[in-house]
Amino acid sequence: MKKILAIIALTVILIMAGYYTFIYYVPFSEGTRSGELIKFSNRGLFIKTWEGEISQGISGAQIFSFSVEQNNEQVISDLQKFQGKYVEVSYLERYGSFFWLGDTNHFITAVTLEKSPHSGAHRTTLSE
Repeated sequence: MKKILAIIALTVILIMAGYYTFIYYVPFSEGTRSGELIKFSNRGLFIKTWEGEISQGISGAQIFSFSVEQNNEQVISDLQKFQGKYVEVSYLERYGSFFWLGDTNHFITAVTLEKSPHSGAHRTTLSE
């Protein structure tokens, strides 16, 4: 009986580890999006996650929601500095997420400050 319970427990652990590995390491898609950074906050009661939104249209009708992993300190810092500005973000989309990673399936990996196309200016590079 103990052998059967051990096999069942090991099988459950392997299935859970395989699921986590697939969700975390196999991206569904990768790409970039541009827009005005309208929201970026550290949310949660017990487990804090970084969540944000980019407005991709003049009227704000098209919103791109995203998360940032806690260990990506440079992106978090840049997004805090660029609040309210026009940015381009690189992201990867996962098949799913876990509550300790973020609320969305889109995870930002890099951010670049841009000039708004609505002002007629061209793209600039941020150098610090």
